[in-house]
Parts: sequence; structure tokens; C-alpha cells
Amino acid sequence: MSMPSSDQSGFDLSSPDLTGPARTPADGSPTRQLVVLLHGLGADGHDLIDLADAWAPLLPQAGFLSPHAPFPCDMAPYGRQWFSLRDWTMASLTAGVQAASPVLQGFLERKRQALGLSWSQIALVGFSQGTMLALHLAPRLPEPLGAVVGFSGALAGPELLPTQIRSRPPVLLLHGEADGVVPVAASMLAAQALEQDGIPVTLHVQPGLDHALDEDGITRAGQFLTRHLR
Repeated sequence: MSMPSSDQSGFDLSSPDLTGPARTPADGSPTRQLVVLLHGLGADGHDLIDLADAWAPLLPQAGFLSPHAPFPCDMAPYGRQWFSLRDWTMASLTAGVQAASPVLQGFLERKRQALGLSWSQIALVGFSQGTMLALHLAPRLPEPLGAVVGFSGALAGPELLPTQIRSRPPVLLLHGEADGVVPVAASMLAAQALEQDGIPVTLHVQPGLDHALDEDGITRAGQFLTRHLR
């Protein structure tokens, strides 16, 4: 079990399954909101934790957690993965998010209880594979999250959602028009499927952007989180 790193500032992410970097509220107050960052394939929690620097001024009472995915990446000699992406078929993606969701849900439940938060005080922010996981888990939680933000992702198994949906959190999807890894059509289809099941969705497509986050998207996400977590 790893010890908390220096940038955790009092958060203890140690658990049997997930660890990673964290930031405490910028104003030094008790945590009133929690933003959980889910990285993409081949990265780790350090890849997204600096988003806290952009969003902490907007959410000064928010803590930020960026857990490392539980498995070594099977497509590179470095990084982590929430599930394998060797097979990009929809059946494989669906099986992957179904297997990873209990791990993330257990992690969220432990942190929620430790901090004394409701589900509505928690937001999930994902990139690529992290978005796939967030979009699968969030509607299946017992109560709505405060917000879900998905960069460059997709919704796996949309046909399963109508019979499994338990909550309808507000969702922001952001995707680069020139994404060569996960086509922008994936977010368009995700938005359509989520809306059909009564989930409020905002979709923004960024012209010329590849498989990446840019300043405009980070700003839009920060505004969305501020609006829904406050």
C-alpha cells in the first residue's frame, strides 16, 4: 500500500484498489465538493490532477482526486488502464466498463462517506477511457451526481441503459472535431442516447482539435462544474 504523495495535502487515497494524487480545497476549508478525475488509457492519475489548478479558483471548497487505474496498460510498457482496449468492439467496451465500474463505485462510496458528502456534491470528469467509465457508472448510481464531464469519450452499451438507469446527472461532453483516436461521432451518439433516457446533456465539438484537452474545453468544463456543484 503506497503512502500519500506530497501533493495529496492531507487526503489519504490509500485503499486496497486505488491510489493517486489529490488536492485539498484551495481556501483551506472542509471539503464541500469532490471532483474525481478519471484518466485515459496508458496514463495515470498524475495526467489530470493539474486540472485542479484551473478549477480551484472557481470551486475553492472542492477537493480533487485523480486515482490511478487499477491495471497496468497492456498496450504499452508504461501507464495504467481501467480495462483493456485491445479489442475496440462495442461488446468488448461494454464488458470493460461493466468490470471496472464496481471498483470505481466502491472507491467513490468510501470517499463520499469519509468526507460526509452526498452524491450531488461529487463530480466525475473523464478523458477518453475515463469518460467511457464515467458515462457507464454515473447513471447507474443510486442518486444523481452533481455533474459529469466527458472529454473525448464514448458511451458503451447504450442499449442497456434504458433498463439499468437509476439516476440522471447533468452531463457535459466535449470532443475534438479532428480526433483520430475516438471519432467525434462517438460523443454525438452518446449525447443522443443519454438524452433519449432523460439525462440532460450539453455537447461541444471543438473545431480542429485532436484527441486532447484544450484551454477552451477546460474553461467550459470549469464553468459547468461551478454551475452544478454550487
